[in-house]
Amino acid sequence: MRPFCAIHFAVKPLRIIWKASYKSLPDLDVKFFCLIFVPDGYETESYDVRRVRERLRSDDVCRPLRYLHDCRYYNPCGGLVCFFRQKHLRMHTRPRLPGRKPGFSVKGSLTQRTFTMKHIKVFAPGTVANLGCGFDIMGLTLDGVGDRIEVAAEAGASGLAIRNESGKRLPENPEDNVITPAVAAMLEAYGKPVRVEVTILEKIAPGSGIGSSAASSAAAVWGVNELLGRPFSGERLVEFAMMGEALIGGTSHADNVGPAVLGGVVLIRGYEPLDIVRLPVPEGFFYAVVHPDIVVSTKQAREVLPREVPLHDAVTQWGNVGGLVAGFALGDVALIGRSMHDVVAEPYRKGFIPGYDVLKEGVLAEGALAMNIAGSGPSIFALAADEAVAQRVAQRMRAHFARPGIGCKIYAGRVSNCGARIVE
Repeated sequence: MRPFCAIHFAVKPLRIIWKASYKSLPDLDVKFFCLIFVPDGYETESYDVRRVRERLRSDDVCRPLRYLHDCRYYNPCGGLVCFFRQKHLRMHTRPRLPGRKPGFSVKGSLTQRTFTMKHIKVFAPGTVANLGCGFDIMGLTLDGVGDRIEVAAEAGASGLAIRNESGKRLPENPEDNVITPAVAAMLEAYGKPVRVEVTILEKIAPGSGIGSSAASSAAAVWGVNELLGRPFSGERLVEFAMMGEALIGGTSHADNVGPAVLGGVVLIRGYEPLDIVRLPVPEGFFYAVVHPDIVVSTKQAREVLPREVPLHDAVTQWGNVGGLVAGFALGDVALIGRSMHDVVAEPYRKGFIPGYDVLKEGVLAEGALAMNIAGSGPSIFALAADEAVAQRVAQRMRAHFARPGIGCKIYAGRVSNCGARIVE
């Protein structure tokens, strides 16, 4: 049996790694250290590489990122090439063989080169759901406000890591983060092991009423889909992102995640199966949104809704939904304004918002086309055909809540055609 000296053993497999395995490294900008674990002596007995890998996996400090090469093809007594993040590693021992000493020789850190891995930054916009009469079936995209995250993926590994660098308070347990069920549903459909790392860089304030949870879910699934080579359509991404909404509200609705992923205005024609229609946004179409410092839970907002709707109200609502869809399809902003009237949810939910009717009267007097509750509240949105009107309306909203001493945050801008996308 041909013996291999340590240098020959170390260098020959490394050439193979550089040729064949380098491209399979995880897509991250970090330093990697390549170490080769070689069994002591020139043994002819093999050992169970799987047991060695299990020992390495169990070490939280030194867990390898990837087992790149099993060296038993180049050395009869085996060996293992691993890439680690850290330079200083604790020694690991292999299973003891009869009459042999346990242990590995570490043949040095062969490289400290910085590898540039693929990773992307993704932006997903804020959204407004319902649009008045379109309860749970319509939503639109806001320009200038949203979530920005960084996504990395490693094929052949598994797991999901979420880091929050946004400064916003988010769940510490990853299982309570909306990104987790959305990405999990996507990877289950993908059918191959992938490790995903998500860093939240900028975040819409949770509970703002402009699609905070939807923006996180949408950005995450969009980013992973890009890194995997776009195996899924936009509609499938919406389905995955809906799982995050189910975690928050108990129901997997798409009126926020739909526009967050696809952009523009969306109509969810049906949920079983999901049938989503993207509508065009008229030129010169603007929004104003106010988020008052009051709390309205989604559960509260749903519990106040009637379980039955009188036929007269249902007919009115159907007519308004038809008019709203036609208004977007035709680019008729006046028709949009006339149709954005809700007789099912607004009359019951407006009681959570102080002075709602007074504010609506003042907003319409400023020239807004329509005003309504954003999603389940407490945020309120208005639409306008002129940017200056949208800015005036936003200031009017701020003044309304300032009078009773309620703090608020306002947003104003253009209704956007752009959904989730890669950014610098």
